[in-house]
Amino acid sequence: MKIVLEQLLNGLTIGSFYALIALGYSMVYGVMKLINFAHGDLFALGSYLGFTLLVFGSTYVTVTFGIWGGVIAAMLIAAIGIGIAGTLIERIAYRPIYSVGRLPAVVSALGASIVIQNGIMVVWGPRPQAYTSQVVPSVMLNIGGIKITLMQIVVLIISFILMGLLFYIVQKTTFGAAIRACALDRSTAALMGINIETIIFFIFALGPALGGMAGVMVGMYYRKISFIMGWNYGLKAFTATILGGIGNIPGAMIGGLLLGILEMLGSVYISTAYKDVFVFLILILVLIFRPTGLLGEKIAEKV
Repeated sequence: MKIVLEQLLNGLTIGSFYALIALGYSMVYGVMKLINFAHGDLFALGSYLGFTLLVFGSTYVTVTFGIWGGVIAAMLIAAIGIGIAGTLIERIAYRPIYSVGRLPAVVSALGASIVIQNGIMVVWGPRPQAYTSQVVPSVMLNIGGIKITLMQIVVLIISFILMGLLFYIVQKTTFGAAIRACALDRSTAALMGINIETIIFFIFALGPALGGMAGVMVGMYYRKISFIMGWNYGLKAFTATILGGIGNIPGAMIGGLLLGILEMLGSVYISTAYKDVFVFLILILVLIFRPTGLLGEKIAEKV
């Protein structure tokens, strides 16, 4: 039983990364009906920004803020930097072609993804980089016989705070009501006086910002990052978005956490070589029997 609980905790930790990235996909699709395929590479860029601050700038950051203060500072700076990058991509790669249709936007998104990925390779090099052990203390805790690392606790606390904060903003505030109105019908929302440009700016800033913070936490958790990591995590997060119900924010959270648990259980009880196959098999079954996802709703199409 203890082993199962430990694996569930491991799955929740990995799933929290997927959930934070999936929120960016879900918000953009919910409002714009656009798949931002550059989102995974923005997550990777956030991981490299954190690496630069916590490894190259470790002396200054640690002396100024302390170890955990430096971690929080790095996450905030990564969030701001990636949020700005997300809005720039919207302005440069997407906005000029909104009126053309969805397919050119998909091609533009893939192009932006390639540019970011190669930009990371040029700046930081093609070799994987490592977060040093001095940045993230290796502390193992034993709680009721269940082994959990201090880093897992930190990741879970920060992830659930961020997800809870976003859920509160979207579901309980006036601005969140404006976002939901734009997701239902942008034209009507604009006629009601909602500033669509502000909503678009918000989702393209906040979604990548959450991904950037997840990138820093992934670097601290696994200690190793590479310039191609955005594709793998982006694909898993996109799968989580569809699993929970694309365009549905609570669905993205649940889908990400569930995907992490399924992946971990599959790797432990089946094989690590087939963990991705197991996950995507579950996704295929969900799409066959529940095409709208776990929390998605069928919406009549206007004609």
